[in-house]
Amino acid sequence: MASRSLRPRVLWVGALSLSVASALGACDGAATDGDGGDGGGGGGSIVGDAPGLPIAGISDEWRARFNDGDALFELPHREADGLGPLYIRQSCSACHTDDVRGPGFVVKMAVVESDGVTPAADQSLLAYGHTERPYVAAGATTPIDAPDDASVKVTRRVGPPVIGRGYIEAIRDDEIERVEAEQAKRTDGIHGRINRVTIVSQANPDTTFFAFQPGQEGVIGRFGLKARQPSLDDFTADAFQGDMGLTTIMRPDEPPNPDGLTDDLAPGIDIPIDDVNRVADYMRLLAIPPRAKADPKAVDLFTQVNCAACHVPSMRTRADYPIPELADIDAEVYTDLLLHDLGDELADGLAFEGTATSRDWRTAPLIGLRFNRTFMHDGRAKSIHEAVAAHAGEASGSRDAYLALSPDDQALLDSFVDSL
Repeated sequence: MASRSLRPRVLWVGALSLSVASALGACDGAATDGDGGDGGGGGGSIVGDAPGLPIAGISDEWRARFNDGDALFELPHREADGLGPLYIRQSCSACHTDDVRGPGFVVKMAVVESDGVTPAADQSLLAYGHTERPYVAAGATTPIDAPDDASVKVTRRVGPPVIGRGYIEAIRDDEIERVEAEQAKRTDGIHGRINRVTIVSQANPDTTFFAFQPGQEGVIGRFGLKARQPSLDDFTADAFQGDMGLTTIMRPDEPPNPDGLTDDLAPGIDIPIDDVNRVADYMRLLAIPPRAKADPKAVDLFTQVNCAACHVPSMRTRADYPIPELADIDAEVYTDLLLHDLGDELADGLAFEGTATSRDWRTAPLIGLRFNRTFMHDGRAKSIHEAVAAHAGEASGSRDAYLALSPDDQALLDSFVDSL
């Protein structure tokens, strides 16, 4: 197994100083909730109503790595760093400000049949892929925009929160498989599916967390709105490449572009693999913000209308997960990590992310919702009530049960979900 150095490395003094000051301020005199109950899903989250804090109790080495990854997460990249030739945003934090959602977003496009849902067999109209890349750098002159064609469906994806993602990565494979098997026996139409993906990244030489190989099939996807990435290092390398045009040894090629450029102002690989791993470790070490003790009636309502069928309150993590505070705990993530058909209205026309179809979305983890201002994958909902009402497909029965509640019970349930 490759061994990673935990020694922090200074990048930009200003960014690192800000990161360290923030972390020290958060930890000064902080108490911990060691029993993992209301303190954020196990692992002893720091008490403090804010996202972006590290898990309490981690070693000095992991804390130094968290701080260094925090600086990289905030770092705006420039052309000299390898930004471009085309890009969407210049930093991780532009799409995950304060480690929650947005304001940055990605515009997706797909050629669809006349129903506006089914992907067309011929996608050649989108010669440079299914993602808009509106900004140019490093000599590029032509951005990638959606063509003005009635057959092209254009949708938006708001950057999802990244807090608590280490808990998600740590969940045991057989736990996810157990929930999938239990749902397969249900008679109410809720039948989530694991997104089994093929590894498209090159191997990460650091095998501390995983040792996936390119072309490896049947791996459980967990990250991304359609669960197309299995690990946080893959999620990070994909974002560097797709959102910023920054290549790594895991994703060494620039995305295709109209100018035919295959490199940028930083020849060859743009981002060292250690930086990929530091950003991934930063997300792994982000605590689930502590939650207020819930009203038992609200918890009962959450189960009664079957929200808990997909937003599973907790799942067990691996005993061998490399971050001890996340190993062998009940992670309160409120997701099953499965794909669910949510109906035509939410369909995006895309069907290339593993086994996910146009209508499929991974159950969103209900972590830190009180820090959100919009909800659903595209931000269409401005409240918990609007978000629940937008559920369809497999979630129709649960939606209808929620809407049949009295106004007071709806408000109580909304308040509970909004407190997570």
